[in-house]
Amino acid sequence: MKQLALLFTLAATLLCSCRPDRPKQEITAAMAYEGVSNYCHQTYDWTVAQENPDIMSVAMGEETDSTYQVVFRSYTAAQVFFHVDKATGTTRMETVVPALDVREAAGTINILDFLEDD
Repeated sequence: MKQLALLFTLAATLLCSCRPDRPKQEITAAMAYEGVSNYCHQTYDWTVAQENPDIMSVAMGEETDSTYQVVFRSYTAAQVFFHVDKATGTTRMETVVPALDVREAAGTINILDFLEDD
């Protein structure tokens, strides 16, 4: 029985160690901006902004020791705040509609999934 448990532990260790991990790297402000911009251009319809590009935008917001904030502004006046963790790239999204005083969680993404490979 001990041999079976040892074999299982060894197999699990090998399988986990073969998993492709992302390299550990600090997320920069430029990476946060690029990733959010890429996500927004893939996710939201920008055709309404072709004639007037100022009605939709992505801009850097506040920065803390651990996060960058990137803000997407839609032509509908809604805003999506992206809180990018500097250490992991995990990004918490929050939708805000100021005119309706609405603020709600909008999910999470990993910003590294939206950076272009060099």
